[in-house]
Amino acid sequence: MSRFLLISDRQPLEARLNAGLNSTVPGSVYRIGAGAAAQPSDDVLRRSIGEPTDVVILGPDVATDTALRLASSLAATAPDVAVVLITESDEDPELMRSAMRAGIRDVAAADADPAALRLAVERACAAVERRRHPAGADSARPRGEVITVLSPKGGVGKTTVATNLAVGLARIAPQRVVVVDLDLQFGDVASALNLDPEHVITDAAHNVAAQDSVVLKAFLARTDHGVYALCGPRTPADADQITPDQTGLLIDQLAVEFDYVVIDTAPGLGEHLLAALERTTTAVWICGMDVPSVRGTNNALAVLGELQLVPRGRHTVVNFADKRSGLTIGDIESTLGAPVDVVIPRSRTLPLSTNRGIPHIADGRHDSAFRGLAKLVDRFDAEERQRLRQQHRREVVS
Repeated sequence: MSRFLLISDRQPLEARLNAGLNSTVPGSVYRIGAGAAAQPSDDVLRRSIGEPTDVVILGPDVATDTALRLASSLAATAPDVAVVLITESDEDPELMRSAMRAGIRDVAAADADPAALRLAVERACAAVERRRHPAGADSARPRGEVITVLSPKGGVGKTTVATNLAVGLARIAPQRVVVVDLDLQFGDVASALNLDPEHVITDAAHNVAAQDSVVLKAFLARTDHGVYALCGPRTPADADQITPDQTGLLIDQLAVEFDYVVIDTAPGLGEHLLAALERTTTAVWICGMDVPSVRGTNNALAVLGELQLVPRGRHTVVNFADKRSGLTIGDIESTLGAPVDVVIPRSRTLPLSTNRGIPHIADGRHDSAFRGLAKLVDRFDAEERQRLRQQHRREVVS
């Protein structure tokens, strides 16, 4: 039985809620005065009688600031209780954003009919169920593919590959791709996608968004290419504000909401990367066409192998490929003990697109670098995967 605590002085609102819920949603509505919203959240919940409270419904006669403050407090002290806000108008976008940041699960208009009120409460009940039984929720909803783009060496183009991969995947699954900047000190995903995000990863990690994947979407920036982005911290010092556990939780939440989660990472094998690899379905290894980069990649693979953190899915990408480097693709494959899957030749247009904040795969220049990036995207297409399982053709650097 669900229990609904209505905070309002309006008796007609209570009647319409009861009419909407009727016998469709188990439980009953218990109303207390609007002034109770100014009390501490624990005191508010104690005002309810009988069954434990599942959903707190804040009436339109509760001041907005008071409602948001109570919702934030409930999110911190009683995360398994959902909050629904009823306002005079549900068409104010700024109020909607503030409500989601405060942890409010749904907003409904005061003049909504009983059926609309019932739908808002039903969605809140579903959120409560997911929070109280996360394992059941995860098994009921398929997880998206988590793709981690990594390299032990810096300067090999991880961010360029990650952002272009995300934009390419958005053509396969529009609005179902998110890119996460896990280079927490010097991440460039925002610059590569020409974004000025209102929220960054540290904001999401310390908010109710970390408990509700639907709320988390309010902390994502959206690009013109149909890709969502969770951008890196504003300053290098802010990197200390997010822990590996928080990183893992955010990735888990995003994997529930998106078909593809593309993770751009920092050089090295830090704790945040290890937390990401525990959830990674496919790793994209970026290697330069130079001896230090190849040796670094080989050593990193050995270390992760000992830790049993090498994802089963793996694609090896040679970036900045140049036949004048003195190395061949065969040399790299021999050192790594694995085939090179994609070669992205050195290109003058690729850095230009990055500097403009327009991913190369979206700017219409179909040069050799574009073809290499497109080939990487194709490797995540189901039909292409099946074909690639049956053959490997050595790449040639032009």
